[in-house]
Amino acid sequence: MGDISKDLNTSFPNNKVKALLNIIYTGNLINSHQIAFFKPFGISPQQYNILRILKGAGEAIKVQTIKERMVERAPNATRLMDKLCAKKLIERIPCPEDRRVVHIEITPEGIELLEEIAKNFKNDLLENLTEEEASQLSDLLDKIR
Repeated sequence: MGDISKDLNTSFPNNKVKALLNIIYTGNLINSHQIAFFKPFGISPQQYNILRILKGAGEAIKVQTIKERMVERAPNATRLMDKLCAKKLIERIPCPEDRRVVHIEITPEGIELLEEIAKNFKNDLLENLTEEEASQLSDLLDKIR
């Protein structure tokens, strides 16, 4: 089992500082794993998040709604969607009632990509946790927020 004190070769003034730095350190580790996992699929973790949101919505939704539902709030969400459009994974649908509003819909190619990702997904980052421990961790993270 890892020990952040050994990993960073340091000590901490108290457990709250240690916990906060451990969250940041672990978050960066998870982010690195995600980037490596999604790279062969030609998308980023944020782009995956957008595709997942659209598939879950089951219909075209506003860009603003996508931004609100993103796990990681991305100020560059429009640029991320531009890239997904260029790859034909999503499409923009202008709103006939209001030209300022654009709806986004996942394409069949986008759904296919999500299915391919699901076949290859491994939850190995949490393999050392029991279901009860994973639930406790989730509850503690909720408590922090």
